[in-house]
Order: sequence, then structure tokens, then C-alpha cells
Amino acid sequence: MLLVLLSLLVLLASSALAFVLRKDPARAQDAGAYGAVAASLTGLLPAGRVLLTGMPETLALPWAVPLGSLSFTLDPLAAFFLAPLFILTGLAAVYGVDYLKAYEGKKPLGLAWAAFNILTASMVVVFTAANAVLFMLGWELMAAAAFLLVLFEHEREQSRRAAYLYLAAGGAGALLLLAAFGLLGRSAASLDFALFSVPAGGGASAVFLLCLAGFGLKAGFIPLHVWVPEADPAAPGYVAAVMSGVMMKTGIYGLIRVLGFLSPWQEWWGWAMLLAGAASCVLGGLFALAQHDLRRVLAYSSIENIGIILMALGLGTVAAVNGATAMSALAFAGALLHVLNHALFKGLLFMGAGAVLRGAGTSELDALGGLGKRMPRTLPLFLLASAAACALPPLNGFTGEFLIYLAAFGGAAAPAALAGIVTALALAVAGALAAAAFTRAAGTAFLGEPRTGRAAGAQEAGPLMIFSMRALALLCLLAGLAGPLLLLPVGTAVAAAFGLAPALAAMEGAAAPLVYVSAAGLLLISLAALVFAGRALALKGKQPAAAGTWDCGYAAPTARMQYGAASFSQPLTDFFQPILRKIGQYPVITEYFPGKASFSTEAQAVFYNSFYMPAAARLRDLAYRFSWIQHGRLQIYILYIVVTLLLLLLWKL
Repeated sequence: MLLVLLSLLVLLASSALAFVLRKDPARAQDAGAYGAVAASLTGLLPAGRVLLTGMPETLALPWAVPLGSLSFTLDPLAAFFLAPLFILTGLAAVYGVDYLKAYEGKKPLGLAWAAFNILTASMVVVFTAANAVLFMLGWELMAAAAFLLVLFEHEREQSRRAAYLYLAAGGAGALLLLAAFGLLGRSAASLDFALFSVPAGGGASAVFLLCLAGFGLKAGFIPLHVWVPEADPAAPGYVAAVMSGVMMKTGIYGLIRVLGFLSPWQEWWGWAMLLAGAASCVLGGLFALAQHDLRRVLAYSSIENIGIILMALGLGTVAAVNGATAMSALAFAGALLHVLNHALFKGLLFMGAGAVLRGAGTSELDALGGLGKRMPRTLPLFLLASAAACALPPLNGFTGEFLIYLAAFGGAAAPAALAGIVTALALAVAGALAAAAFTRAAGTAFLGEPRTGRAAGAQEAGPLMIFSMRALALLCLLAGLAGPLLLLPVGTAVAAAFGLAPALAAMEGAAAPLVYVSAAGLLLISLAALVFAGRALALKGKQPAAAGTWDCGYAAPTARMQYGAASFSQPLTDFFQPILRKIGQYPVITEYFPGKASFSTEAQAVFYNSFYMPAAARLRDLAYRFSWIQHGRLQIYILYIVVTLLLLLLWKL
């Protein structure tokens, strides 16, 4: 635990140093990046040790805060979430050095690195806090740091809108969590997690609903997702990788942690999580298929994957309530394993999208094309991450979903069996939509001919960006091949978090089929390596011939004749038009020889436009009715404070 504290101190010190050196961009970059990498390497050691041994570590320091204690606990659950945090933030810091070079002299890089390291430190606090006051301190620091990073390009209206939308969602979630912790702490007369007890009456269900909504606003599952497709594309590439890969998972961590306080569970809690997760994974994949910006595609894909994790948690809860402990253990293990796997492949995808934005100057799919020839090192890395996101073996995205499928088909009793059927159907539909979305995104951006001059002049990413992406690609491959080995730490985390003693036995049963998958994957990779090696030997010293391809009879084909992002997905998006509610401008052809015409479509933010905007308008109208309170007279404001203090004193008497 001392090493985790040391990593925290390194992050805070490097953050302060980067801010002090903000007028010297190069030195500020060094301070921030070196600090992040050093802290990541330091923090990985205790996290790995706890995962392997299963022995928690604690640390308590004096802290003169009412009801608060500077208490940290590194148990297997916290360690499991810390591992992807330290891996991804360390590699993101290396990536960020190259990414931010274009902003030297234009942006306050010292402030950006200070905010990035504070974001990392705050997530470490969230994952290890053993007291609600300390947890909320880390939670609010995380929100503030992420707000500053989303606001990095504050001159763009999109960035400002995204930052304030994220801040509003984070503030609303924090209020709900304060209420939940208040209920738990009131029944226990303490805000230490170890002393929390289940509130009497319907208090447990109230706490669950408050936490589902409060943590859901951070996790970003539907319908609490509105900030995700705005903030992720607005943040710098390396920040978006961390936000989507790790920060959104703090909501999942919090929900799992609170479920541990609320035993015994109720079955409808599981159904609430399962149905919300199923809606998120299906609708997230569907909306990803309709986006025209590469980074928005990835943002909606994150919503889809958060839905998969939440759905697995719901399945595990329903199974546990009905006594299907092995099924429950597999579902929870699948959820945790997908937390790790999604962090790796989604971090790589956002870094790839950042490389595209940096190289071509845009991430609009219909302005790209032909990047594979101009960015040959980025192409295979993005394709590998896309395949992992589609859960194709032997990559890491497959293993977590495989465990969820095993759990879904393992129910014998009626409620658990029905939950398994719903899970399997939603997971299958989400997988098909993910395959379509990533085929569309990768094909439109990297294949074919450049659609614009910016795409034609695209430049390859810098060496540090490529290094980070290659490291994540290697981890995606290794985590997929080493799936059976990962089941031991996953089972340890499940047993510790949910009190499921049969978890390790269930992992042993799941390891057997994964061994065959890993062996087949190794064989496939070996055969592919032999084919490529043979091809290289056969072509050695020879000049490859070039010839035109079949052009369908067109004498002078142009890039405009290619399938675009909209045309590729049109059959599916038209079928789901009642859900997507696309709006567009379609050409009306009335002449035999028509002139120029244009066509455009846009998928609406359905939940934002249909619910959140009207609700915000009603809230604003209600607030205007009380505008007389804000009159600008200082004496009356002081009177408000005095009256409030008197009421609080009377309430305590």
C-alpha cells in the first residue's frame, strides 16, 4: 500500500511541477509525462501483488476532517481496477508527448499535464478510498480535472459545450451519491466503508437506485449517457483514451463496491441493471453505426461496452439471488474481465483516432479515405483494436464476452434462465452491430482513395504515439492468448468483491475451453507469420508490378464514387429509422440531365433532444420564478446565511 501512496505523491508532485513550468512547454511536458510513467510503474507493483496473493493491504493516516478518515484499502477488486488505470495512463502519457507537440506555444501545456496527473491521482483515490468523504474528494477532483482536459481547445464551441455538459452530469451524479452515502452512513453512524450497514425498511433499495443513477451518470449507460458522445470527441486523443478506457469504469467500480454493502440483494435490482445494460449495448452499437465522426463512433462504442458490463452484473445478481452461484460467478467474472479488455482496446482505438486527427486534420469519416497508404503503421494497429472490439478470437475482447455467454447458457431455474436468454440475445445483436460499425469506420477512413486534400496529405503519427499504440496492441493480443491465466486474478477479485466462494472453481471450469481457443489462436498467428515470411522471401529483390483494377466500366473514376460512411450503413440505419430518427437533405431529380446535387444525413441525439433539453428548459423556467432571490444586495445574502445556520442549529438540538 505504501507504493500506491508513493505513486500518488509522484503524481501530485509532477502535477505541481508541470504547472510551475507552464511557461516552458518542453520542460512542462517532461515533468508531466515522466511523473505519470513513474507513478504508473510504481503503482502496478502492489496492484499485481494483491491480485496474485489475494491479500488486501490497508493504510490509515491522521486527517482532521469531520466523519472523514484518510483510510486506503487495496483489496483484489481495487487492484483489478488499478491495473488498467496504471497501464493506460502510463502509455497515454508517452503518447501525449508527441500528440501535444503541435500545441507548443499555442496552449498551456503545463496546465494540461497538471490536470492529467491530477485526473490519474484522483482515480487512484477513488479505487482505494475506504471512507465516503475521501471517496467523494477523489470523485470531485476527477470531475474537475476531466473538465479542464475536455476544455483544452476552449476556443471551439463544441469543446465548451461538451465540458459544461460533462460538468453538469458529474455534479448531478455527485449529489445522488452524497444522498446514498448519507443513508448508508446514518444507519452505521460512520462514513467508513467497513462499518456501512444496510438501512432499515426500504432503505437498501433507495441506496441502490441512488447509486445506479449516480454512478450511471459517470459510467454513461443509456439513458444517462448524454455527455459521453460530446466529451470524448472533444478531449485530446490521449485524454479520450483514459476517459473512455478507465474513467467511465469508476462508475462500474462504485456500483460493485456499493452492492457489497447491500447484502442481501433483491432480484429486481439485477433485472434493472440487466435491462439497462441490454438497452445500452444494443442502442450504443446502433448509434455508433450512424455517426459520421470517427471519435463519436468510438464514444458510442464505449456506451455499448459499458452496457455489456452492466448487463453482466445484472445477470450475476439475478443468478445469485436464485442460488445459481456458478452462473453468478461467471457473469461477474465476465464483467470484470471486460473492464480490463475494454480499457486496452478502446484506449488503442482512441489513440488511433487521435493519430488520424493529428495526421489528417479531421476525424470526419466522409473527409477521410486512403489513410492506409499514408499511415501504414497506424492502419494495422487500428484494425487489430477494431477486431478486438468486435470480440474476435484470439484477441482480448473475446474472453470477457465468452464468460458472459457461458453464464448466460448456464441457468437452470426459470428466472436465471430467462435472464440468460435476454443477455445472450442482446450480446449477439450488439456483436453484429459492432462488427458493422467498425467495418464501416475502418474501411471508410483507411481504405479506398482520399476524399479530400487533407486526407491525401495525411502524415504518419510520431514515434512515441506509435510506441504507445504498439504496446497496447501487444497487450490486446497477449490478454487474448493468456485468457486462461487471467481467470485466476479475476476469480480472486470476484470472490473478494461479491463473497462468492465458488468463483475460483467456476474459473477453473471456464479455463478449459479457453485453453483450446488460445491454442487455436497461437496456431493461427504462427501460420500467418509463416505466410508473411514466405511472401517476403518470394518477393525479395523483385519489383512489385502495378496494374489498374476493374473500374466497373467508368473511364475516369473519382473518390466521390466510393461508398461513403452514410451509404455503407444506409440499409441498417434506414431499417432502424424509428429509433435513430435520422434527418437529411436528399436531392430531388426532376430533369433528364440533372446538374449538381448534394446529399447529407445526420443521426439525432434522440435522448438529449427528446428528454434532456425539454427537462432543462422546464427547470430554467422554474428557476426564473425564483430570480427575485438574487437581487444583488449583500446584506440580504448575509441574512440568508444566518437564517440557514440558525435552522441547522435548531435541527441539531
